[in-house]
Amino acid sequence: MLPTGKLLPEDGSPMKDPERYRRLVGKLNYLTVTRPDISFAVSVLSQFMVTPYTGHWDAALRVLRYLKNTPGLGILYSDQGHCRVGAFTEEGDGRISGFSDADWAGCPISRRSTTGYCVFVGGNLVSWKSKKQHTVSRSSTESEYRAMADVTSEMIWVRRLLRELGVISDDLMRLYCDNQSAIHIAKNQVFHERTKHIEVDCHLIRDRVVGTKFDPPSIQPIHIKTEFQLADILTKPLRKTQIDFICNKLGMINIYAPT
Repeated sequence: MLPTGKLLPEDGSPMKDPERYRRLVGKLNYLTVTRPDISFAVSVLSQFMVTPYTGHWDAALRVLRYLKNTPGLGILYSDQGHCRVGAFTEEGDGRISGFSDADWAGCPISRRSTTGYCVFVGGNLVSWKSKKQHTVSRSSTESEYRAMADVTSEMIWVRRLLRELGVISDDLMRLYCDNQSAIHIAKNQVFHERTKHIEVDCHLIRDRVVGTKFDPPSIQPIHIKTEFQLADILTKPLRKTQIDFICNKLGMINIYAPT
């Protein structure tokens, strides 16, 4: 896909063999289990499974060429001391952290935003997602806040899973977002008229950030510059330099690259 390209429902001419396109996208979707760098592109291609056009096929071939040039690229899970049972009680060793981002009104068809997030445990990537939001957001802050709600739910699930495994982390989970307004809403204990339409998400995040009478705060929202937002690769097309930078930060290495 082009760095600034937007695929439309009727891009080119209808394919004579649409089943060929469906088979290819299905195989690419399987690869996203271990290749977060193609998750956004494949999620976009999956929207045209019913009636694919030649433009969609060309975009799918671009993803194939990218995979052909990076056959050894994958996630490296390194031992940073967090693999020991009990290491999660030490400061920073087993901290859960998440990055959330949203491409506001990025879909040219429905103008819905795209949510992207990635979750790390002890510095290793364990979960990621690229998905179009269910409703249209009226502002970039609203779309970013919905993305924060999604990654909050995922981080809570990861913590509960670790507790079931007997690995307990009491450190605050860090949530990195590049939208100052969304972070301000998460920390503000007062609801306003302009946030009423996202009140459910407000309650979900705020209870984890501010805490309740029975539960202490468990998430610390932190502002991060856009150029360091790792979830950017899951929300929009990027240039090669940006892709290489984010892949490196996600812990992805190429086993065939010269050392």
